[in-house]
Amino acid sequence: MTKYIVVSGGVVSGIGKGVIASSTGLLLKTTGLKVTAIKIDPYMNIDAGTMRPQEHGEVYVLNDGGEVDLDLGNYERYLDVTLSRDNNITTGKIYREVIEKERRGDYLGKTVQIVPHVTNAIQDWIERVSKIPVDDTGEEPDVCIVELGGTVGDIESAPFIEAMRQFQFRVGYENFALIHVSLKTKPTQTTVHALRGLGLLPDLIACRLIVQKPLEPATKAKISMFCHVATEQVVGVHDVSSVYHVPLLLQSQGIVEYLTKRLNLSSLKLSPEMQERGASLESRWRELTKRQERLLDDVSIVLVGKYTDLQDSYMSVIKALEHSAFRCNRKLILKVSCPPAFQICCAPTVDIISRPAVGRLVRSGTRDAGTSPAKYHDAWRAVVSASGILVPGGFGVRGTEGMMMAIKWAREQKIPFLGICFGFQLAVIEWARNVCGLASATSTEFVKDTEHPVIVFMPEISRTHMGGTMRLGLRPTVRRLYGGASTIWERHRHRYEVNPALLDTLGKSGLAFVGTDEKGERMQVLELPGAPRVLHAPAEPVPPFLGFVAAAAGVLQEQMEQQEQQFHPPHPEGVMVSEDALRHTPPPIAQGEEVLLNGDL
Repeated sequence: MTKYIVVSGGVVSGIGKGVIASSTGLLLKTTGLKVTAIKIDPYMNIDAGTMRPQEHGEVYVLNDGGEVDLDLGNYERYLDVTLSRDNNITTGKIYREVIEKERRGDYLGKTVQIVPHVTNAIQDWIERVSKIPVDDTGEEPDVCIVELGGTVGDIESAPFIEAMRQFQFRVGYENFALIHVSLKTKPTQTTVHALRGLGLLPDLIACRLIVQKPLEPATKAKISMFCHVATEQVVGVHDVSSVYHVPLLLQSQGIVEYLTKRLNLSSLKLSPEMQERGASLESRWRELTKRQERLLDDVSIVLVGKYTDLQDSYMSVIKALEHSAFRCNRKLILKVSCPPAFQICCAPTVDIISRPAVGRLVRSGTRDAGTSPAKYHDAWRAVVSASGILVPGGFGVRGTEGMMMAIKWAREQKIPFLGICFGFQLAVIEWARNVCGLASATSTEFVKDTEHPVIVFMPEISRTHMGGTMRLGLRPTVRRLYGGASTIWERHRHRYEVNPALLDTLGKSGLAFVGTDEKGERMQVLELPGAPRVLHAPAEPVPPFLGFVAAAAGVLQEQMEQQEQQFHPPHPEGVMVSEDALRHTPPPIAQGEEVLLNGDL
């Protein structure tokens, strides 16, 4: 029987449930257990694909093309698993499923209600997805972590809370545990009281502290007394130098021992091989945290992006840079700059943030960039002083001229540059304008009837629906940083491509597209001969990140040689298939009645 651990939150959203859920799963994996994870988002959207990054953080893309909440990225990184779109439940998905059943007559004429029909659909979904293998063992997971988004007491969360109340009886006491994450003592008492009133009693209370100081014993005793739990059931999660220390912080407070006893995890028979894999994972994780604290040299990267007012907009990009810097034995100093500051127009307020996890994060830009030369030069200094320049994904014309100024600087000064998706497209436009002499070159996303449409709308993409209609998911391409493989697979998320009609013009000018789709029709990777420049279109290209950071740190050749020997594709064999096979795969369920939104995102 699968064991279920639900992670809920109170007081405010964004309190750290995702990291605590991921850390709990990681700790259970260190014992040899197989772990999967599900994220519940109680918004009406079918998925995260049509949401602005500033609204809910980045859109994380999965192998199957699912556009999901960024917490699923945490799960995949911490648990080393491959999840699917079904691992992200939304109110929209549940309601769509219930309504489709009603239209088919599955409810046999009954009055369809929130209870029991919606709550049963939620429970059935969780139970079904929790059985799907997610790692290289190909076996059913032992434990499923279920993170309930939002906060207890939200109207939109009510059906999910009720579903979890019922679910604890469906699976039994020994198979269901609840971790509640809250902030400070009084708010924790209030939210636990509300949770108990809804029929759920926390087994563990994770008290977040926005200071770098452990939870005081007296505070723990107070929470224990007023929240009807033993002191061993209260753990403190204070700010630490890096989120990678959170699993070790929880482990030091006995969370594994408590969950083993509470869920009778010792009854699960683990093979010596799985126990050995768990011990190896724990050893590697401890080494990661120790090595991170010992880094002396640093590497400076500037991220020139559109959505810099919310750091979560680029969560996976930042994590990929961190991991690549670790590999190169460098401390990452990440400068985040908003491109409109390079143009004479508005940009976000200047803000400096200290983040020990990546060394230092500096955000450049100012609301009066157009009237303050000093602020303008501060923003530009972030670009010209960096060892590497990265332009990530995005949509819409806002800020594109500033991004291309940064790209032009990188090209002319031979600064290591990585352009992902939108950044890849802008790099092609910049080349077309400044090298090919096509002054009006742009994307049809910005100017529909432009004289030189270098980037064009992909012909197979819907022009009437936005949700779930882009070129999404794992796709084949080629690159040496992948261990010399002739074909590799990375995740994509885009609806525009390089105009095939202009490939000859671009090629004759020296622009080399060194990676394409299998038919050679869709450009996916480009490089400049002799320049330390790595460009890529997919949303999650870890080897290109490594090559980019290694070039910025001056260790590119060393890392490429290491990749030749060590790289192994992280994706399951069964999903690395050709474009032709993907075209003949049955499409997912219709995405509903999303409408095309006009205007700049």
